[in-house]
Amino acid sequence: EYEEKTGRSHRPLSPKQNVRKNLDFEPLSTTALILEDRPANLPAKPAEEAQKHRQQYEEMVVQAKKRELKEAQKRKKQLEERCKLEDSIGSAVLTWNNEILPNWETMWCSRKVRELWWQGIPPSVRGKVWSLAIGNELNITHELYNICLARAKEKWRSLSIGGTEVECEDAGFSAADREASLELIKLDISRTFPNLCIFQQGGPYHDTLHSILGAYTCYRPDVGYVQGMSFIAAVLILNLDTADAFIAFSNLLNKPCQMAFFRVDHGLMLTYFAAFEVFFEENLPKLFAHFKKNNLTPDIYLIDWIFTLYSKSLPLDLACRVWDVFCRDGEEFLFRTALGILKLFEDILTKMDFIHIAQFLTKLPEDLPSEEFFVSIAAIQMQSRNKKWAQVKRMLIFDNR
Repeated sequence: EYEEKTGRSHRPLSPKQNVRKNLDFEPLSTTALILEDRPANLPAKPAEEAQKHRQQYEEMVVQAKKRELKEAQKRKKQLEERCKLEDSIGSAVLTWNNEILPNWETMWCSRKVRELWWQGIPPSVRGKVWSLAIGNELNITHELYNICLARAKEKWRSLSIGGTEVECEDAGFSAADREASLELIKLDISRTFPNLCIFQQGGPYHDTLHSILGAYTCYRPDVGYVQGMSFIAAVLILNLDTADAFIAFSNLLNKPCQMAFFRVDHGLMLTYFAAFEVFFEENLPKLFAHFKKNNLTPDIYLIDWIFTLYSKSLPLDLACRVWDVFCRDGEEFLFRTALGILKLFEDILTKMDFIHIAQFLTKLPEDLPSEEFFVSIAAIQMQSRNKKWAQVKRMLIFDNR
């Protein structure tokens, strides 16, 4: 009709189009091909073939219904689990807010609280619990944070206008060293949780992360900024106000294990690795022997895990659960978590060579099941020949002397 009105000539149909035009039906789906009778220009289906196709169709319908029922049951189960989880979180929040936090000094080490702690701290109270558990042995105040931040900003301003010397109390540290540290912060911030996009340039927490890391370089110029710190600071920012995050960050990095790694104290780091291997051999002798055979030493995978407190290696929600218990149990739990990871993947790792083990442990699977992961950690015994972690580490330090 359009062609008649516009006066355009009618183009002849291709052979394929002619065939399609002559067909009396258009199959709508695979099932239609089975059920529909053949077109008039083709021989009819034999009765046996028609019956066979009918049975095939009925079987397909039954299988489809089974799949739909299975999917519906799966969705129902997921919904029930989500509701159950929300109820348990709501109940836990009330317990933390009404019973535990108001009586922290007397209740934090009780058996009831420790068991509740293991199940994961509700996000709404997590920051408060972390602050209390980490403590503030350094007696850092909000005012001190503001002073350190002001000094950091002055450094940035001086460097941006080409200043070579920055007046600061960190005598003995060259302007070049300080500039390199501040430039590294800028570079690392863009690499921190890139999938979240909240710490990158223009993101809501970019400046906050920059401020905390800059302030820390002024507070501890002897340590400066070390790669990995940005992930720790970022996790704290997600759970605490800025000044409180800085206080927790500074106190956390002041713990013996973190200070040994961030100051690259080789002797002490080797002691931690040696202590880890004692419990590795005790808990997973078969995998330990396999690692030894392949010359796979703990530093290959442990350094990255310890530097970032697993926040880079594990999914963020799972890393926060590790942090929960780390705040409760201290450095021992970092190495227990490492053994839990090795136990969880023991069957896979024992079949791999050096290169594949290193690659696997450097980039762990992203779909780690939370409960299965913590069951694996719970199965690890941090006791060797009646000696606990602290005793084994102390004995190794004494032997090295």
